[in-house]
Amino acid sequence: MTEDISSEGLMKVYEALEAEPAGRVAVKLSTGEPGSNYLRTELIGDLVQSLDAAIVECNTAYGGSRASTAMHYQVAEDHGYTAIADVDIMDEEGSMTLPVTGGRNLTENYVGAHFANYDYYVILSHFKGHAMAGYGGAIKNISIGIASAEGKNHIHTAGKGGSMWSAPQDPFLESMAEAGKSVADALDGRILYINVMNRLSVDCDCDGSPAEPDMHDIGILASYDPVAVDQACVDLVYEAEDGASLVNRIESRNGLHTLEHGAEIGLGNREYELISLDE
Repeated sequence: MTEDISSEGLMKVYEALEAEPAGRVAVKLSTGEPGSNYLRTELIGDLVQSLDAAIVECNTAYGGSRASTAMHYQVAEDHGYTAIADVDIMDEEGSMTLPVTGGRNLTENYVGAHFANYDYYVILSHFKGHAMAGYGGAIKNISIGIASAEGKNHIHTAGKGGSMWSAPQDPFLESMAEAGKSVADALDGRILYINVMNRLSVDCDCDGSPAEPDMHDIGILASYDPVAVDQACVDLVYEAEDGASLVNRIESRNGLHTLEHGAEIGLGNREYELISLDE
C-alpha cells in the first residue's frame, strides 16, 4: 500500500508485486459514466503504457451511456482512454462461457467473448460505494466488470434470469464472488489486483451523478488476492474517522457477504498483511 495517489504511487505498488506479465496484457477498469469518479488518465496512463496493455471493458446491462458498443467506445474516447491505449469492449461480439466450480448459485459465467484474447490481466479498480453491492472493488471488477451484458443479468439474478432490480440480495452477492472465481480460475495466476481509494463516494462509477465524497482519500493497494485487497480497503474505510457514510452503504447492502462467500469458495483470503511502501 501507498498513500501516494499519483502516477508514481501507482507504479510503485505495481512494481512491489514483482509481476512478470507475458503475452497480451489487458488492464480491466471501469470506463465510468460521464460525470462519474472514473480513474483519470493522468493517474493510470504511465502504468498502462509501461505494460503495452489494452484497456478492456464490457457493456452495461442497465442502460446509460455505455449500453451499446458504439456509445461505449465514445465514452472511452471522451474519458481519454483511447488516447493512452487500444480500448476493447470485450462483449461487442457477444459472450463466451467460463465454468463456475464450487458455487452455491452459478454453474457458468458469461464473459465478453474477447476475454480469451489476452494472456494476463491487471485488474485496476476504483474502490467506492455501490448502490446494489454496497461497495465496488476487485471482486466486482472481475465479476460484473468482465461479464458481458448477458452475464451481468446472470450474476445479478443468481442464475435465475428475470429482472435485475428485484433479485434477492445475498444470492447476488454470492454470485459476484462465484463469477469472480471463474475468472481467476481461468487465468490460473495470470492476474493481479490494484485498488485505488480516491474520490470515495457512496456511489459507483456507473452513476453519472454520484454523491460527493464526504471522506478523505486513502491510498492505493495491490495484491494477488482479490478478497484480501478488498477486505483491506473495507477495513481502512471502517478505521477512518470520516467513513461513516460509506460504512453505512456497505452494511445496508450486506456488502461484507461478498467477502465471506469469496473466502468460503476459495477465491481468496480475508486475512492479510498490509505492507506500507511509504516507510
